[in-house]
Amino acid sequence: MPLPTIAIVGRPNVGKSSLFNRLLGKRIAIVDETPGLTRDRLYGVCEWAGRRFQIVDTGGLTFAAEEPLLVQVRRQVEKAIEEADLILFVVDAKTGISPEDTEIAQLLRESHRPVLLVANKVDNPAATSSVYDFFSLGLGDPIPISALHGIGIDGLLEEAIALLPEHTEEVPQEGISVAIVGRPNVGKSSLVNAILQEERVIVDESPGTTRDAVDTALRLDGQRLVLIDTAGLKRKARITHDLERYSMLRTLRAIERAEISALLLDASVGVTSQDRHIVGEILSRGKALIIVVNKWDLVSRSPKGTEAAISQVRQELRGADFAPVLFVSAKKGWGLSEFFWTIFRVAQAYETRIGTGPLNRVIEEAQSSYAPPATSGRGVRIYYATQPETRPPTIVLFVNNPDWMPEQYLRYLEHRLRQAFPLEGTPIRFKLRARRPR
Repeated sequence: MPLPTIAIVGRPNVGKSSLFNRLLGKRIAIVDETPGLTRDRLYGVCEWAGRRFQIVDTGGLTFAAEEPLLVQVRRQVEKAIEEADLILFVVDAKTGISPEDTEIAQLLRESHRPVLLVANKVDNPAATSSVYDFFSLGLGDPIPISALHGIGIDGLLEEAIALLPEHTEEVPQEGISVAIVGRPNVGKSSLVNAILQEERVIVDESPGTTRDAVDTALRLDGQRLVLIDTAGLKRKARITHDLERYSMLRTLRAIERAEISALLLDASVGVTSQDRHIVGEILSRGKALIIVVNKWDLVSRSPKGTEAAISQVRQELRGADFAPVLFVSAKKGWGLSEFFWTIFRVAQAYETRIGTGPLNRVIEEAQSSYAPPATSGRGVRIYYATQPETRPPTIVLFVNNPDWMPEQYLRYLEHRLRQAFPLEGTPIRFKLRARRPR
């Protein structure tokens, strides 16, 4: 059975994300005074008093507004309630009961799930008189806490643990993590939803719908994948609000913690300068890369990409020519199977360790075919090579003088290594060490 699940529910701006971060002990959800900041379901695993359980942060529940985006948020909250073993209904002790609190209380009663009423923003433990007004919601005794200052959290967890079902299954390994990245509105959330075949993350025509990095785990052919849907990366000059800056930082952190980044391009737009900038962010962190051209159905009737289209992408994303190029349509479901198998192939390449013997044979053959060019009569000589690291594969070259090694010769060696070994999708790093010949 899966981990027991606690869903955090409430109207906008009552401190749900602050409580989510407090329970996890780290900042996962973005916290700001702007109402309606959280939109997708955010998941995290918490361990307390020897028990492990899953926590779900949700968007603020509103019932009056019928804007398409708010309706999707409400749908996400309802799904979180359905899958929860326990609900933490968060209310704002400073502002008191609102009509939306009453509507949410009725919704939770109808869900037939255990509910703990959590009165947040009680920053002074002695001033709890306003908390008792929430008795009228008919959901039992309100638990006063301050998520911001950590007041009352232990007591809340004690009551929560007592209501959770027992769980004996071992927590699965992390699996392969893939960050879905790209510019705003290229279809990142649509791709995740198409893969999962459910509305797991909110999709909207307006750019910037996704603000947090949302992790989703799934299994395919016995292998565990974690897909990380991220906010669209804008140019720094176009970031005008703190929320956009926080979202950008979350996306960059998602790239750092993932093994593979899948860069989504918009087939109807082509490669932009921002796409090239994102590739630079990925490669500077030594991450594996898959280039995914989405919305292919807008430019082609065939689900297969053409050689001309592949060449065009490679030409415009120079420096990433080692990455596989896929053509998909999240809307029509094109290319999803190929995307999965490419992830497995690239993940294996990212972990590749080349034996010292085969590695040195390839390096020696490369030098015999094309010796390093000499500069001012001084030529670099490679004596020996070894691979001490993976993720990405890192090759150490012992040479007579590292300063004499031309950059273009390292690119030549990389090309020869890729011809000899299965290294598709992973960068290769070279480190040079000075050593006298044996």
